[in-house]
Amino acid sequence: MPGPRAPGTPPGPGERRSLLERRPRGPRRWRRVAAAVVLLVQMLERAAFFGVAGNLVLYLNSVNLQWDGGQASSAALVFLGASYLLAPVGGWLADVYLGRFRAITLSLLLYLVASSLLPATAVPDGRRSFCGELPESPLSPACPSHGCARPWHPPYCAPTLYVCLLLLALAASSVRSNLTSFGADQVMDLGRHASRRFFNWFYWSINVGAVLALLVVAFIQQNISFLVGYSIPVGCMGLAFFVFLFATPVFITKPPTGSQVSSMLKLALQNCCPRLWCRYSARDPQDAQLLPDQQSPWPGPSPQEDVANFRVLVKILPVLVTLVPYWMVYFQMQSTYVLQGLHLHIPNIFPGYPGNSSVALGAQNSDYKIPEAWLLLANVVVVLILVPVKDHVLDPLLLRCKLLPSALQKMALGMCFGFASVVVAGFLEMKRLDYIHHNQTVSQQIGENMYYAAPLSIWWQIPQYLLIGISEIFASIPGLEFAYSEAPRSMQGAIMGIFFFLSGVGSLLGSSLEALLSLPGGWLYCPKDHGNINNCQMDRYFFLLAGIQAAAALLFTWIARRYERVAQGPASQSCGSRDRG
Repeated sequence: MPGPRAPGTPPGPGERRSLLERRPRGPRRWRRVAAAVVLLVQMLERAAFFGVAGNLVLYLNSVNLQWDGGQASSAALVFLGASYLLAPVGGWLADVYLGRFRAITLSLLLYLVASSLLPATAVPDGRRSFCGELPESPLSPACPSHGCARPWHPPYCAPTLYVCLLLLALAASSVRSNLTSFGADQVMDLGRHASRRFFNWFYWSINVGAVLALLVVAFIQQNISFLVGYSIPVGCMGLAFFVFLFATPVFITKPPTGSQVSSMLKLALQNCCPRLWCRYSARDPQDAQLLPDQQSPWPGPSPQEDVANFRVLVKILPVLVTLVPYWMVYFQMQSTYVLQGLHLHIPNIFPGYPGNSSVALGAQNSDYKIPEAWLLLANVVVVLILVPVKDHVLDPLLLRCKLLPSALQKMALGMCFGFASVVVAGFLEMKRLDYIHHNQTVSQQIGENMYYAAPLSIWWQIPQYLLIGISEIFASIPGLEFAYSEAPRSMQGAIMGIFFFLSGVGSLLGSSLEALLSLPGGWLYCPKDHGNINNCQMDRYFFLLAGIQAAAALLFTWIARRYERVAQGPASQSCGSRDRG
């Protein structure tokens, strides 16, 4: 794959330069405008994403839909996991068929259409149109015995909502896999320093969008209505779509360049299943004739480069796979942590008003509850503060002292913080259940739902959110750095897609584990407490996740040390000429 073009050289075949670059002093100015538009679109997209995900558990658990706690939490994990799991799909479509600009445009349009379904289901007429009538639950006879089970019913409107969430996940994953590299293309001619600054601002725009969503949208959803709250993400995506289209003349666009997926699959088949490879090559000798010592007549990586890239992928993949348990822990922040917070005492924002627990806007003597999703701000604020501190203070100091850890060492440290977060959540759940079992509860109305919570303040959840935020700095960001820096230039997009794909696998594994433990006899099976978790044993679920994370951290440490020994050995000398990004 050709390397970056020097400034001032003509564009390649199929590449469209910015129309506004013909003006004097235009290139540098319009490159910055293009980058700023990308940052704005990313901020609006993240605001819409967190506006959907922040209170998704609460929305599904509301009286409008009446999903129980486990079903709502599993749906949130499926949505979050799919938004990462589908990242290679958007990248592949952009590489092979659409190009990044068209892929982003179509993804934003899909985002806009799919997000419009959520406010439609927030009103009775819309729910009846898309989902039919809410089935009535038959009255169950009184059953004082401990083993009395409430009859299970499938979640209302599940097909419509799951289709909506999966379409949103596909759009979000496609934007994620293409917008980052598309933005880097806009400043590529300004030098490597400009690219580094762009990535810093890009990460900040993500968190600024999250802050806006959690501060404004989450409050409206919890205290006013989900119709208004879910209409704001629709407005954000509409604005992002039209801003992106309006800025088309200032963008540098590149045509699709093809994908190495087929080459990697052929090499994997050849190395792992030689018998199957022999059968395949016998059936299609023309397609299998390009051996490493032959030259391909088509543009792109040569067969020799394909083999070298495959070897790099084989070395990198075990490192990325051992991050999966960390993602299982990380995504609890937006699922079971939220469910736990709904069963802790949530104070009023304006305690001076004599409360009657009504949260309707404009109601007399109303109390506005602090949105539970605001606790996610602890994670976001930690990232916003510590990333520049780490970049400008801590890392230069450690570099001068020759103590700067490698990306793999930072990732291991991040796993330790993730382990600490879920352990703290487990101990907090133990204490919460202790209050519940002694009948020490407080009733609180959140939106239209009544929860019976322990008299423990929700502020006790802050430590676990802070710890998961610190873990993100040491595991997620260095993980991206590792995936980007260790990949050959011709495979950076593919390996970044694998990184996001595996993070989605972690979320879906967490959802599957939760669904398994929600079966009869499991720790999360509590039919007597429909819609709540007061008769579940979620503390054991947290401690199980902690055990999985601890075992994975030990395995990761062993794999990382082995990887670094190989990288520093004689074999790395022969690979020193490999083109790295």
